[in-house]
Amino acid sequence: MLRVTRPRMGVRVKICGLRTPDDVTAVAAAGAAYMGLVFFPKSPRNVDVDQARALALAAPVGLAKVALLVNPDDAMLDRIGGEVPLDMIQLHGSEPPVRVAEVRARTGLPVMKAVGLRTADDLARIDAYAGVADQILVDAKPPEGADLPGGNGVGFDWRLIAGRDWTCPWMLAGGLTPDNVAEAIRLTGAAQVDVSSGVESAPGMKDAARIAAFVDAATV
Repeated sequence: MLRVTRPRMGVRVKICGLRTPDDVTAVAAAGAAYMGLVFFPKSPRNVDVDQARALALAAPVGLAKVALLVNPDDAMLDRIGGEVPLDMIQLHGSEPPVRVAEVRARTGLPVMKAVGLRTADDLARIDAYAGVADQILVDAKPPEGADLPGGNGVGFDWRLIAGRDWTCPWMLAGGLTPDNVAEAIRLTGAAQVDVSSGVESAPGMKDAARIAAFVDAATV
């Protein structure tokens, strides 16, 4: 039986953009806490509902299954929620706080809202969502003109959030790799981290060795 190997310390890791059963196996074996499934056609990590269902059913107990959605309408929420066994919704679009609350109520699932940072002026947006979301994903703003709202491999100045805390749990994302995640945790105090492109050998192709190295670096 496939089992999740628990990290040695309290930092929880999310590996996003899984596309194959081997990805699920690698993420579980490394000891990650969350696996992310991307529903966004422009992304090289996009999966359809049938693929996502198969991957979610392959996940061992203890590995939380997160659906990354970008400005989903109710029909999309209903279809994905009805066919894919999920533990959480991640909203990665321009959803306002009222829509976050609506998605939470409609799906009956906890919702993580991604908020992009580039400067200190962006921090106020986190406060606006902290009261309605179950978790906040503190990410880097995508580059100007980027097709993807996340997974671009770019970071932000971690000093912007050093010593900060919010009223709900939060997760650090944006440009993280096996080489820099330990320093990012040290500077920000993050108890959770998220990675996608930083553990890939090519866009959309997860690398099991890099996944294991990332989790090791985040949890030692």
